[in-house]
Amino acid sequence: MTDLETRTAPPGAPSLRRAAPALLGYAAVRALGLLALALWSAARDKNAYTLLTARWDSLWYTRVAEQGYGYEVRLPNGDVHSNLAFFPLLPWLERLSAAVTPLSYADGGFVVALLSSLAAAWGIFAVTDHLYGRRAGVCAVLLWAALPVGIVQSMAYSESLFTALAAWSLYAVVTGRWVTAGILALLAGLTRPVGLAVVAAVWAAAIVAFVRERGTAGDPSSGRDRSPARPDGAPFEERARGTHRATGTRRALGMLLAPLGAAAYVLWVGHRTGHGALGYLDVQAGWRNGFDGGQAFARFVADKFTSFPSALAGVGLIVGVGLIVWLYVVCVRQRQPLPLLVYAGVVTALALCASSYFGSKPRLLMPAFPLLLPLALALARLRTPRSALVLGTVAVGSAVYGAFWLNGSGPP
Repeated sequence: MTDLETRTAPPGAPSLRRAAPALLGYAAVRALGLLALALWSAARDKNAYTLLTARWDSLWYTRVAEQGYGYEVRLPNGDVHSNLAFFPLLPWLERLSAAVTPLSYADGGFVVALLSSLAAAWGIFAVTDHLYGRRAGVCAVLLWAALPVGIVQSMAYSESLFTALAAWSLYAVVTGRWVTAGILALLAGLTRPVGLAVVAAVWAAAIVAFVRERGTAGDPSSGRDRSPARPDGAPFEERARGTHRATGTRRALGMLLAPLGAAAYVLWVGHRTGHGALGYLDVQAGWRNGFDGGQAFARFVADKFTSFPSALAGVGLIVGVGLIVWLYVVCVRQRQPLPLLVYAGVVTALALCASSYFGSKPRLLMPAFPLLLPLALALARLRTPRSALVLGTVAVGSAVYGAFWLNGSGPP
């Protein structure tokens, strides 16, 4: 059904020089978004930098960096919001930046987000360029930059950091760098709960590779027994088997490393709370967050049709979910590599089927960049002036919407 093969990238790929047009375009789109936010916030007598660094989840991350874990807020309805819900890699980096620079924790979070967003853009380009070519890679990066919720990429949130780790882990998988893929998956698992998606991608690709190798080894038509000898008398088959063993060892090590980050944090939370291995789920339940297969989200959408004009919002939500599902189907039909399909599928399922924070679902879907590849391929086939017009229009729309959205009352 899909192209599961991995191949080795040429030495030095993907070079910064090759990725430069994508990164410059990305920086331009995000700069436009920040300019729109600054102007809109000033008109509403708000501070744009505060919106980016010191509201909503940003405050929770900086509090972890400054005070460690153990802070919680008890609401009048009995809910308990604990900072144990927030994975530690971003706060660790904020603490590190504050230790080695004059920056505050919030400033450090902003710098980490900016650098991580560039690393994520480079990673998205690397994956797309490897699979479909440079032009498609540039289009994919610009589309990701111009998402309606793209402003989050510049916030002191963990989405940019996670996307960077996920994209480069996927690139390592499709180019056969298994240990690197496992290490990056480990770090992604320390960044967000959805790190499970990266682990699943690494494991799926590795298992398929193992199965294929066993099938090839057991195929008598492979003709390996007839391998010619090297000049030193050793058959080429021996060298091939040694190479396969080394590759298999690296692949197994990558699989072993991949889940360690998420597992370590979840088990630590369970020990900290005294609730065992499921302690992290109890922490999330205190935020009224969990996985219910999308039932709560379906009820949320259905409630929109009880009045007008909220019914228009309900229609928009249905169209949006339908578009996401359609894009995933197109990804399958275009035979994206298995790790990308697994990763995008898990990210999408976790975002759409979470039982709370419905307004944050667009942000939770942002790391699912493989869903953008069909659109990137379509844009890459257009003439440059036409694709530039489309991307420019989308970028302006994203900048305006992001400024409007972040100046709203609720968290993104």
